[in-house]
Amino acid sequence: MTSYTVSQIAEALGLEVFGDGSILISGVAEPASAASDELALAMKPEFAAGIAEGQAQAAMLWNGADWQSYGLKAALTAPRPRFAMSGLSAMMDKGQGYAPGIHPTAIIHDTAEIGADVSIGPFAIVEAGARIGAGSHIGPQCFVGWDAVIGEGSLLHTGVRIGARVQIGARFIAHFGASVGADGFSFVTPEPSGVEKARASLGEEGTSDVQPWARIHSLGGVEIGDDVELGANSCIDRGTVRATRVGNGVKLDNLVQIGHNVVIGDHTMVCAQVGIAGSSVIGTGVVLGGMSGVSDNLTIGDRAILGGASVVLSNVPAGRVVLGYPAMKMDSHIESYKGLRRLPRLFRDVADLKKAVSKLTGND
Repeated sequence: MTSYTVSQIAEALGLEVFGDGSILISGVAEPASAASDELALAMKPEFAAGIAEGQAQAAMLWNGADWQSYGLKAALTAPRPRFAMSGLSAMMDKGQGYAPGIHPTAIIHDTAEIGADVSIGPFAIVEAGARIGAGSHIGPQCFVGWDAVIGEGSLLHTGVRIGARVQIGARFIAHFGASVGADGFSFVTPEPSGVEKARASLGEEGTSDVQPWARIHSLGGVEIGDDVELGANSCIDRGTVRATRVGNGVKLDNLVQIGHNVVIGDHTMVCAQVGIAGSSVIGTGVVLGGMSGVSDNLTIGDRAILGGASVVLSNVPAGRVVLGYPAMKMDSHIESYKGLRRLPRLFRDVADLKKAVSKLTGND
């Protein structure tokens, strides 16, 4: 188990240290449950109240905190403690215990190119022409398809599937069961379908007969930039003709579905259970809240924010914050919701007024 002194942690994170910097730290914990060799994470005053219940000798606190008043021997302070947590958690992460080297049960095609210091776990498969960048780890039971490229320093956790011709940049992380490069959900009928008619007529006309669905094959690939992370059981489908594209620094949570031909700009965050339908374009720095959905062929502008469970049925301008179904400006949605909650009282008031009017006119 790797341990660090409080001073070493402070130096690595660029933080100020107070008190005894020689105390050894082997992990982090919430204040009330911290052991003597663990750093208590008390990043707000309300969290610091639990320090006395634990055994921590040192803690990470907010700037200006009176660390000695909590009975600590040492403290680190940060102007933005949660951001400091990023570096601290990286130092303390024990990893998944994946073994180095190539496991004897792994199946690697003779034409695959494996970079230096790559580890490949049990029962993993690397197909013909695939290229794995240096320092990457391919976990147990992973699949890397024909002519796929995975950049250096990448990590595929157990059970990840990378399809044929997928292109992935450096430092990619994919969690358990993620899939990149499955065919898009593209089907067509011989004559205009009920869905097409309903969309064109805004619901006035629907299905009049049943037709078989013909499959449109996905000829495009998937192109993913650097520093992208894909959550467990999430899926990115390949494009129909051109590639589905995911920019640098994009973070996708668990159970996310990215449809065929979608384009996602740099540093966009997509939270759990989001679905983005085919051919939509998501700008840079966008945040899609959990369970939100984007219909097909739409554009979400740069820096837009979709609140949780929002359903986007039209384009969203850059910088707009939206909420609801259908999604609208957040302040407008909140006003509409307030009005909706007032309706029962309004109905009661109207009923009372009707009774009063009836009495005045003698119609009761």
